[in-house]
Amino acid sequence: MVSRRSLNLSALPFALAGLVGASWSSDVRAQSDYPTRPIKLVVPFGAGGITDVVARLVAQGLTERLGQSIVVENRPGAGGGLGALAVANSHADGYTLLLGTVGTQVVNKMVYPKISYDPAAFVPISLVSNSPYVLAAARSAGIASLAALIAEAKSKPGNLNFGSAGHGSSPHLGLELLKILAGIDITHVPFKSGGDAVNNALTGQIQLVFDAIPVIMPQVASGGLTALAIAQPTRNPSAAGVPTTAEQGFEGLQIGSWNALLAPAGTPPARASKISEALGLVLADPTVGERLRTLGIEPMPLGPDAYRQHVAAETERWSKVTAAAKISLN
Repeated sequence: MVSRRSLNLSALPFALAGLVGASWSSDVRAQSDYPTRPIKLVVPFGAGGITDVVARLVAQGLTERLGQSIVVENRPGAGGGLGALAVANSHADGYTLLLGTVGTQVVNKMVYPKISYDPAAFVPISLVSNSPYVLAAARSAGIASLAALIAEAKSKPGNLNFGSAGHGSSPHLGLELLKILAGIDITHVPFKSGGDAVNNALTGQIQLVFDAIPVIMPQVASGGLTALAIAQPTRNPSAAGVPTTAEQGFEGLQIGSWNALLAPAGTPPARASKISEALGLVLADPTVGERLRTLGIEPMPLGPDAYRQHVAAETERWSKVTAAAKISLN
């Protein structure tokens, strides 16, 4: 601060103007130079799951657009909470980002008595993508349809095991919603990632998995899993031949894996905007879009306002499921 002792009052306006001008030009220069080093993109789950798949596709595109490497770092644990906390505690300089999920941004605050980060405090950059979920059974389980699954679950309550990417993850929510709608009892087994859950289904350790198209369908094609239903109103070309939940009498069972790009609270708006613009270009690229859709992933290059509206709707929706299922974690 400039004191009255060191500056003639008549010169004050000119001095302040010079200070503001210097600060403004310095800020503009800093933002225009950004990024000058690699950016870390934290995936709050292990490798192999849908969030990891999306992160690596987005990282490649952003690297090309920004001219700096986007380094994906997997930080699994606590339903994505450990990764989210790591980003929340990072420097707010645009060099550490989070690929958030319904777990990190919506559900964790409902199911954990206390979480060490505030989901609402992140700077939203954009929604990124959504991929419908496919309910599948281990081939060794001998379950060929959703109706057969429900019949067996009703005849042997709690006997079937279901794997997910962790408590409060999207697959876990899908399971709980199915249990509520069908009136069945299935045992939930949490893993560190969707990939871990699928691997355990392939070896017969669990009978059921519920995950996104690019995670499930390759295993269906190889014969390790049997697809029972896709949780969306209409059939999906990337899951050809898989009947929808709506077709099988469960119209309310609709769920997918959505992701959003977020930055720590206090990240300069200009840097968040630069990432958002680059992401928009990546997702608008026809080659990238086609690659995502081939995997069953729908691009969602929507900005901060759309993200906030989406989170509000998801909060209302899943608060009812978590309350009905009495999901509470320590």
